[in-house]
Amino acid sequence: MIKKTLFFGNPAYLNTKDEQMQVQLYDEQGNKCTPKSIPIEDVGIIVLEHPQVTITHGLMQKLTENNVALISCSSNYLPSGLLMPLSGNTIQAERFRAQLESSEPLRKQLWQQTIMMKIRNQAAHLKANNIEVQNMYHWANSVKSGDTENHEARAAAYYWGNIFPSEMNFRRERAGLPPNNLLNYGYAILRATIARNLVASGLLPTLGIHHHNRYNAYALADDIMEPYRPYVDKVVLDIVKSGEPYEELTTELKRKLLNIPVLDIYIDEQRSPLMVGMQRTTTSLVRCFEGEIRKIIYPEYIEAADE
Repeated sequence: MIKKTLFFGNPAYLNTKDEQMQVQLYDEQGNKCTPKSIPIEDVGIIVLEHPQVTITHGLMQKLTENNVALISCSSNYLPSGLLMPLSGNTIQAERFRAQLESSEPLRKQLWQQTIMMKIRNQAAHLKANNIEVQNMYHWANSVKSGDTENHEARAAAYYWGNIFPSEMNFRRERAGLPPNNLLNYGYAILRATIARNLVASGLLPTLGIHHHNRYNAYALADDIMEPYRPYVDKVVLDIVKSGEPYEELTTELKRKLLNIPVLDIYIDEQRSPLMVGMQRTTTSLVRCFEGEIRKIIYPEYIEAADE
């Protein structure tokens, strides 16, 4: 089932009643609108942007019990916080143990697979935009266990130097000029989506296979989202090419970026919504940690024109 992504950019009061999420909005004069009810089991992600959004603790409890990712935005309207459940699977302890006891060679092999797929998907995105990619496929095929020669960085330099129109002189920097703002927002939504699926699969999102930072509670999400990044890049590139202003994150731009979890992708030779495909990825990662298989299932980037 495809879960809904809910965005609250205006004042609202959110609570729960009869296992439903109750949404109370207000009109421009501050008068209450007719309340709406939404089944909590239908919700996957909630984004809280407006400072005058009030959410009850009772609703927060229900959301975490149903593995809903609750994203809080800062004063500059960018996602800054993520609330996730502490437990999301009935055999979580068993899966934590398998993850914690995984060997270094296995983690290096999983990172090799991840980077190979990331570069291949970046190459496919470039190719769809008529950009030469033979070097990208060479780098993808040359990635060794643990990516010890850092082919990820070589591919990234070429990718970001070519994906946007040359006159933009684009540099990918988190605090850089637009469209970095769109990329940051889209990646935050992607990160929340993968974190939600990791928890649902019974994994510990703090313990990465490659990323390690004492301040990063979602290192594993940062690892596993890598091959999915080109799907965000495509949405952002389409916005840039459309001629629509993107210096500021408007409501319409956010709407397009919030649609990322339901984008169509191809995974294991099947079409699937991105959120559903991510569940297949995280489930395959569990099986890798448990020794059942040796390969993570990642999507293959294919644009509609290539079908």
